[in-house]
This record gives sequence, structure tokens and C-alpha cells, in this order.
Amino acid sequence: MAEKKKFNVEYEVKSSPKILFGFLSEPNGLAQWFADDVTYRDQLYTFTWDGEQQKAKLLSIKENKLVKFKWIDDEPHCYFEMEIIQDELTNDVALAITDFATEDTIAERKLIWDNQIQYLISVLGA
Repeated sequence: MAEKKKFNVEYEVKSSPKILFGFLSEPNGLAQWFADDVTYRDQLYTFTWDGEQQKAKLLSIKENKLVKFKWIDDEPHCYFEMEIIQDELTNDVALAITDFATEDTIAERKLIWDNQIQYLISVLGA
């Protein structure tokens, strides 16, 4: 089985870190753009797409800054992280995504993130 490698993508988001953070960390926020449905119980987030469920554990969270998840059934070194970066001079806000994929699926994964983040931006009305 091919080993998964880390990759990063970054998007400009016209939103305040505080508002954006709610969409990255709260089940009802995540359910508006990331998955069809999201529930949180016993330290586990359950994401549902087309009736298929995937569970993720919250590895770390920093208020208005960062959320890091790990899929329960993923390889030990893998995780996905959404970090809010704000430029101190311009106050521009960017969303940096760190994820893992095999060499031959990285392009596809990036495309999925592109689509998800475009959708998030439209939900934010940004």
C-alpha cells in the first residue's frame, strides 16, 4: 500500500477568524459545507456523506486559530488540519489546509478541498 504524504493548500477567505472558526469547529458549522451531517459525541465527530459515515477524533483545537482532526481508520501519522492565518499588517484572512494523500491521489484530494472551500466561502457570503 502506498504511503500517504502530507500536502498543504491555502485559500483566501474574506471572513473574520471568529466567524470562520465556528464553521471549522462546530458540528452545525461543519455540516453547512464540509459534510451532509456532523455529530459530536464522546470526543468523536461523525461525518456523514451520502449515508456513509466516517469518524474523526479531534486532536487539537485553538480558539479562532486551528482545528486538527484524525480519521479513526486512517494511518497513524495522518491527520487533517484547518488553520486560520491572519496577516498582521493587512488583516487578510487565509485558511491553510494540511492533509495526507498517496502520491496518485493528491491532485484529486486538492480538488476536493478546492470545491469544499469554494462552498464554504459561498456559505460565509464572503
